[in-house]
Amino acid sequence: MSEEEDPVLFGLYVPPHPHPLLAPDQNKGWGELRAAYDECRRRIEESEADIIIVYSTTWPSIVGHQFQVQPEPEWVHVDDDFHFLGSMPYKFKMDVEFGEGYRDAAEARGLHARTVAYHGFPIDTGSVVALSLLNPDNRIPACIVSSNMYGNRSETIVLGKAARDALKAQGKKAVIVAVSSLSNRMFTKHVEPEDDRIHSAKDEEWNRKILEFFADGRLEDLSQLSRDIHGQIRVQKVVAYKPAWWMAATMGQHNNYDGEVLAYAALHGSGGAVIQLTPSKGSFGDKEFDEDDVEYYRGDRNVLDSGAGDMDAPGGVDGPLDEAERSEEGWRNPIEVVDDLYDEYGSAMISQAGGALGAAAGAAIAGPVGGMAGNIVAKKTVGKWMNKDGAIVAENAPGAVGAYPHARRMGNLLFISGVGPRSPVDNSIPGGPIEDEDGNPLEYDIKAQTEACIENIRIILEACEADLNDVIDVTTFLVDMKRDFKGYNEIYANHFEEIQATRTTLAIQALPTPIAVEMKVIAKAP
Repeated sequence: MSEEEDPVLFGLYVPPHPHPLLAPDQNKGWGELRAAYDECRRRIEESEADIIIVYSTTWPSIVGHQFQVQPEPEWVHVDDDFHFLGSMPYKFKMDVEFGEGYRDAAEARGLHARTVAYHGFPIDTGSVVALSLLNPDNRIPACIVSSNMYGNRSETIVLGKAARDALKAQGKKAVIVAVSSLSNRMFTKHVEPEDDRIHSAKDEEWNRKILEFFADGRLEDLSQLSRDIHGQIRVQKVVAYKPAWWMAATMGQHNNYDGEVLAYAALHGSGGAVIQLTPSKGSFGDKEFDEDDVEYYRGDRNVLDSGAGDMDAPGGVDGPLDEAERSEEGWRNPIEVVDDLYDEYGSAMISQAGGALGAAAGAAIAGPVGGMAGNIVAKKTVGKWMNKDGAIVAENAPGAVGAYPHARRMGNLLFISGVGPRSPVDNSIPGGPIEDEDGNPLEYDIKAQTEACIENIRIILEACEADLNDVIDVTTFLVDMKRDFKGYNEIYANHFEEIQATRTTLAIQALPTPIAVEMKVIAKAP
């Protein structure tokens, strides 16, 4: 391969759900996704690809990045959420040389990386579905790479660049496959196949915006703007930007693609799409803006902070935080064990809330279970980790700022801890903080904060398989009653006027973070 040749022939973005594989005839949209998968299979067979690289968001790793190098992994897989659709037996062919080369290239760029090679290691649903449909006869060897749960943009971009390094070093041409939903908010209760739909209008808006970028071949714009789009549309439960980061970096970080959306449909409420991006010969498109273009990963993620030292922020520090930059209140480890390390079913219980125990917990989990560390999340109940005594941690809600769960179920009641407006995505405060780091007052939007606060409550209730209609009592805390009551009351009425929950609103001196409102609710348990 010459230096000028692109090692990636084309890229695919495909959904991880088993419906197109196991039940394409039960729903028109599922059948359309299956037909799109089949068309992509035909295109791969006609290509000159030496390898298929699969980046799967349903293989979440906690410590670093993992690469499957068992030569012929073979097992029978059953999806945790959709076991009723049936079993998925598989036998794949892995490119061991490339997997090891990818690991070495990732380590050379500063990433923590390891290979997995033992019989019985469970391949995740997304990888099983993608490889079963795209490469059913194992004509082309594959490489599967995990998606680190806490990897930020810098880390994910570097992981993609390492893939290009390995391809060029071995002179191989690849088809890359990012396995992910668009919106990933699924229904928490069973829906009949004919009734499947996108979960909400906000999710649909998000999906259409992403599809527009893909269709225009604007992959690098999507990579750089995805978090802005995410925040503007206020869809709290999507992870589409992480595979877009990896895909953009692996494909060369530009907008010079022919984009084609082959199918788009609902999959138990989430958005599934089969999309192809093929490098074109025209001039490179202008980027919307440029975030830091990181070549090497140099340390801590600081995933919950958006201030100094945050490698996710434009102009942020690409490197480890100095101790002086880790403020006592502002910096937290990305994981924390909640109560016991495992619940009564053996499932690990981890939240995004930080604490000194977090890093040790991640290491403890990675140590005893080895390669299985990347699969523990598959054991969770949909949308939550639940302790045996009723404590619930919602995976998509803002991390707690203390040693408490998001909710606790007692009998037929749900008790929700005080919830503020912080974004679950980047810990920012919609409407702005009420003061700066030195305690000087800032202008803020109480309506935006109240709206975000109620959205966070909805997220936690959904993890408890409930919704706002189940709320029976609300206690609200305002740091400036005179200034903010009117705006807060207006937004509150938009959501609770028909619900008619009882309510108490209290004026308080301050809250633990620079927010203006916090709400605590009691709701009926399903």
